Amino acid sequence: MKRLLLFGAKGTLGQAVAALFERDDTYTVIQIDKDDCDITDEHAVNALFEKEQPDMVINAAAVNAVDTIETDAAVYDLATEVNGIAPGRLALYAKEHGSVFVHYSTDYVFDGVQADGYAEDAAPHPLSRYAETKLLGETEVMKAEADAYIIRISRLFGKAGVGEGSKRSFVDTMIHLAAEKDHLDVVTDQISSPSYAPDVALFTKKVLEESYPFGIYHGANSGGCSWYGWAKEIFDIKNIDIDVSPVPASQFPRPAKAPMHSMLLNTKGPVQRRWQDALLAYLDTI
Repeated sequence: MKRLLLFGAKGTLGQAVAALFERDDTYTVIQIDKDDCDITDEHAVNALFEKEQPDMVINAAAVNAVDTIETDAAVYDLATEVNGIAPGRLALYAKEHGSVFVHYSTDYVFDGVQADGYAEDAAPHPLSRYAETKLLGETEVMKAEADAYIIRISRLFGKAGVGEGSKRSFVDTMIHLAAEKDHLDVVTDQISSPSYAPDVALFTKKVLEESYPFGIYHGANSGGCSWYGWAKEIFDIKNIDIDVSPVPASQFPRPAKAPMHSMLLNTKGPVQRRWQDALLAYLDTI
């Protein structure tokens, strides 16, 4: 039996990873969330590794309060620890214990000026403090020189997390708002790649089990869309009759600057299905 140590197990992605690997009886999944072990506590993390002796470690823990990180110094400091410094420490412990390490990052590490999207080797240029913390995490993991995969995703959706800090996905938000309103304004000039949590979990398992070369991968679903295009697809699939208007991002100013074009190009595999197909699969479950 392979022992998998999973951090961030109560989030949207963590739950999907746990569910997938637990269906495979060749794995024992040790699910860890903030209440079980604070990944910023070096001594607690070290003790956990010593106790569990994992064959592989997956880090799905993160502080994703993008706008609050921009405006609140304390939250920024926490995000720097959780998103940036802790992943590097986890990678070092994984190296010491001979474990393969997986860490998740984000399209926000890019500046969004490339309209045709970003391949894995594109140069990062973060625009926000949140993005800086996530890029720091990538840097620290690579500095550890562990057997590690960094998997970037964007616009995550799927079953809502139950852990502290979990939030409703865009898909669930659109369905919720459509039940309350007869008109929505949705941003049309920000383009990226939706990522269905169970598909990201499958991507992760395939990369691990087929021993892909260590490095950076883009695990979002294939293709890209605007928030407006995504909303229209949601409403079409669910047969929801609502008036939707495309508006520029400038109509909804936010503290954190987001990349305008951050479609994640998967040039290294495994190939993900189209975001439209993933969306249909999710909507069939709710």
